[in-house]
Amino acid sequence: MPLPEAFYHRRTTVVARALLGCVLVHDTPEGRTAGRIVETEAYLSTKDAASHAFRGRTPRNVAMFGHPGRAYIYFIYGMYYCFNVVTEPEGVGEAVLVRALEPIEGLALMQKRRGTDVARNLCSGPGKLVLALGVRPEQNHASLLEGPLRIEAPEAFGLAKVSARKIVATKRVGITLAADLPLRFYERGNLFISRK
Repeated sequence: MPLPEAFYHRRTTVVARALLGCVLVHDTPEGRTAGRIVETEAYLSTKDAASHAFRGRTPRNVAMFGHPGRAYIYFIYGMYYCFNVVTEPEGVGEAVLVRALEPIEGLALMQKRRGTDVARNLCSGPGKLVLALGVRPEQNHASLLEGPLRIEAPEAFGLAKVSARKIVATKRVGITLAADLPLRFYERGNLFISRK
């Protein structure tokens, strides 16, 4: 059962923490893949120069300003796509980047798509997890509340929620603007995060 829209209709930093432990699922004609979210980054609409929404709405970032609980997928470095979850009320322009997953279902399909059988390397980065799950750029704006691409509660997979004391908040990685803001969240001790 996908998470409800109300889950995403909250402050972006709250959603970024709450997503840890939830499961990103993608059903495709090739099969189902799923991974437990273990690392996220929040991107805000104001006072966050690293956010795509910082300078307002553009054709590229329009999905960020849409309904909470939708996908924002964009192309980066001329080679990778990144998957984000839109948060806050419509019109605000904020999202959570999903940075890493712990693979839990469809490992053989993930391995085929990624060209590696090392579980630790399948989804330990935003570009990697998009490839492993077969997420497509056409799914930009897609609702995560229904359909083949969705996020489910950990309990649906027999998993426990991540306790607050296991969540680490630190600086985001791979950016130069607003790099000092503590908007990256990950599960302490998890081997599948993108980097320390």
